[in-house]
Amino acid sequence: MGDVVEVDGTGLGEDDVEKATDRLVDVLVAADEEGWYGRLEVVRPWSEHNPDLDGEFARAGAIRRYLCRELASLLTAGARITARRSRAQPPFDDPEFFVALDEDRVDSRSKKLFLFSPERMALSIDRIGHYTGTPAAAFQRHVLFTNYAMHVEAFLERFPDAVRPARPGAQMPAYHHRTEAGDGVSLVNIGVGPANAKTATDHVAVLRPDTMIMIGHCGGLRNHQQKGDFVLATGYQRADHVLDEVLPLDVPVIPNHRLNTFLLDALQSAGLPYRLGTVHTTDNRDWEFNQQATLRAMRLSRSVAVDMESATIAANGFRYRVPHATLLCVSDKPLHGSPKLAAGAQEFYEASKRHHLDLALSALATVRREHPEGLPGQEIRAVDEPLFGGPSDL
Repeated sequence: MGDVVEVDGTGLGEDDVEKATDRLVDVLVAADEEGWYGRLEVVRPWSEHNPDLDGEFARAGAIRRYLCRELASLLTAGARITARRSRAQPPFDDPEFFVALDEDRVDSRSKKLFLFSPERMALSIDRIGHYTGTPAAAFQRHVLFTNYAMHVEAFLERFPDAVRPARPGAQMPAYHHRTEAGDGVSLVNIGVGPANAKTATDHVAVLRPDTMIMIGHCGGLRNHQQKGDFVLATGYQRADHVLDEVLPLDVPVIPNHRLNTFLLDALQSAGLPYRLGTVHTTDNRDWEFNQQATLRAMRLSRSVAVDMESATIAANGFRYRVPHATLLCVSDKPLHGSPKLAAGAQEFYEASKRHHLDLALSALATVRREHPEGLPGQEIRAVDEPLFGGPSDL
């Protein structure tokens, strides 16, 4: 295997494209195994404003299927792509490695393919194994996040052969229903709170998943909601405070429209009660003890639910250009004399967990069927960022 492979996509047949993408990615994987970062250089002759794109990679094997898919799309459109060794990988304890992790150094117009520095990729992929107990390569194209073990139980009942953590006690254990195409589903139990939600999505985003969906519990804020009703978020009130410095509160964050539509279709097909609306995400689990400021914010935003993770996952989905959505289940009604109490919790959990998981899986089956190359991402592009595709996208 040479250190450099160049491919001109013009006139390549389908079989030729597949072989060419494998050759290109093989260069990146081989470079990584030999202690180098790999580099891709892409020339898109159809682009008037940004014909040349390039970026470096670490641990390319962990996202091999994604790379092959994206490079195949570029070659099919007529791009010219070069893969080569770039530079020796610094160790994690090198001071320059730390400097390179700073995301403020990243061009905001970077394509999703080149969004992360190789140092950031290397560290996140290492931390994924640490936090989840499973290797990054086990992650599938669709990722569910939960804050309850009950969803893990339902997932393992549905997929008994799922990949599980290799060790007990993982902080955010992950489980993976793998498919040959890599378009299966991964479930991560992130535990409670926005700090965990940020940590998990900071690192999972490096894998460039096709979707991220939060399936958790919430407090229902409306009179006519009942325990067990669902909430499909259409927006978020961000009172989680963990991303304010990097994503100011005046930046709108909304779920992916197509993904929300598929979740709504699943809810309607199942005939289950639901409500659409804003989710208020707080970093204070006991906000009821100092409630006036929070209540005022909820009323002004007309929120229908309160939780601790959804807006954080959505904000990181926006930052890292991953289509995202939130489907919650009402477990209590704090404003209506129905708090979450231990005595009634187990009955609620058993009744809701399978419905909740089935709804998310049904929506993802639609994504897989209708958008096998990933959901369109025009709405999460930077202002002057060109699309990845052919001349019609200019």
